[in-house]
Amino acid sequence: MSTQKWTPQSWRNHPILQVPDYPDNASVAAVETTLAAKPPLVFAGEVQKLRSQLGKVAMGEGFLLQGGDCAESFAEFSADMIRDSFKVFLQMAVVLTFGASLPIVKVGRVAGQFAKPRSSSFETIGGIELPSYRGDMVNAIGFTEGERIPDPERLLRVYEQSVSTLNLLRAFAQGGMADLQKVHGWTTDYVSDQVQATRFQEIASRIDECMSFMEACGVTAQTSQSLAETDFYTSHESLLLNYEEALTRRDTITDEQGWFTTSAHMVWIGDRTRQLDGAHVEYMRGISNPIGLKCGPSLETDDLLRLIDRLNPDNIPGRLTLIARMGADNVHAKLPTLLKAVQGHGAHVVWCCDPMHGNTVKASSGYKTRRVDDIMREVEGFFDAHDEVGTYPGGVHFEMTGQNVTECVGGVVEVTEERLGDRYHTHCDPRLNASQSLELAFLIADLLKRRRDMSSGLRKVS
Repeated sequence: MSTQKWTPQSWRNHPILQVPDYPDNASVAAVETTLAAKPPLVFAGEVQKLRSQLGKVAMGEGFLLQGGDCAESFAEFSADMIRDSFKVFLQMAVVLTFGASLPIVKVGRVAGQFAKPRSSSFETIGGIELPSYRGDMVNAIGFTEGERIPDPERLLRVYEQSVSTLNLLRAFAQGGMADLQKVHGWTTDYVSDQVQATRFQEIASRIDECMSFMEACGVTAQTSQSLAETDFYTSHESLLLNYEEALTRRDTITDEQGWFTTSAHMVWIGDRTRQLDGAHVEYMRGISNPIGLKCGPSLETDDLLRLIDRLNPDNIPGRLTLIARMGADNVHAKLPTLLKAVQGHGAHVVWCCDPMHGNTVKASSGYKTRRVDDIMREVEGFFDAHDEVGTYPGGVHFEMTGQNVTECVGGVVEVTEERLGDRYHTHCDPRLNASQSLELAFLIADLLKRRRDMSSGLRKVS
């Protein structure tokens, strides 16, 4: 662990990547001061509860379902969009619960996922070079000089939209939508007649039977809170550290009394900002939130172990989630080596699969896309690697929307390259639609059930 004393500001003394070059530092400082006076978005008790649940995942007693928008936007923001994505999340969680017979920890990429790392600081269109679009948190997607200037006032708009989003999500999770007696109503309209929806309705009917039995025994949603409500947490990539610093608070209520970012329950470090001596690692090592670390194919074993020691020196289960994003063609070659090293190191981590970011390609039509087959292949490879090493595949991290988009190619209801332009709405990377998301959930459920059955068989033999 670094010998430097940590403070919420100590990241400023370290080299930093993937941050905007604001033209007016005084305006940035004024926005930071305003943000620092705002109420927290999340609370220490919620964060600690998530960390405890992730600790059980690290021990093989749960599964992490983490997903949501590639990058939230100001333009595409409505109650209906949040509702539909939440419904898909509930459906996926039910499918996984049936497959794994384990608690599903639900974490959305939402209420803060407004900034994106970019491979280049500039982009050129028609001979004109302008700063790259870095998400609505930084600048606008329109390709004009004025729109691409980083604007710190956008940080305040991110905060306000995140407040609204969190209020709605809490209402959905605890106000009746998550009630298992309403499971048939979770299917979004545009997938109601598709194959995956039919499979889900079969599960919903089995839940109805169970609920009827429990009601006869006196257990209902009115008498059991766990049947009527669910826990739903928020997360985002922690790119703009001045935003995180402004929302960092010391806990004064619980016994822990540590520092927390109150911008989200969980934050993660991207594959481009995981430098051991970098600002992002420095900031993350000091907060008490559960944190994630993206692990791409370029990550060397020794560097990963040093990062683990820096970010989780006390080896607390649930503190650190390693999010593998190898690509379908690399996962078998790259992941087992890292799994063995972390296992040998004795580190208590959650291993999570990001099957999206290593599988981005450009279609012949020019659209950036992902092939559902590649996404599925990486998930299967992730499970295969854990089977090979004897470790636990603890979760999936994916980009999705509840809207009827055509951004990823393939799926049971096939989206072709020619159809990508029909409803290509993402502001950054392509997302799975509701049908493709359910297809992913059924695959993971089958893989988890296979592991459960194999484990049960081995116990019987022994």
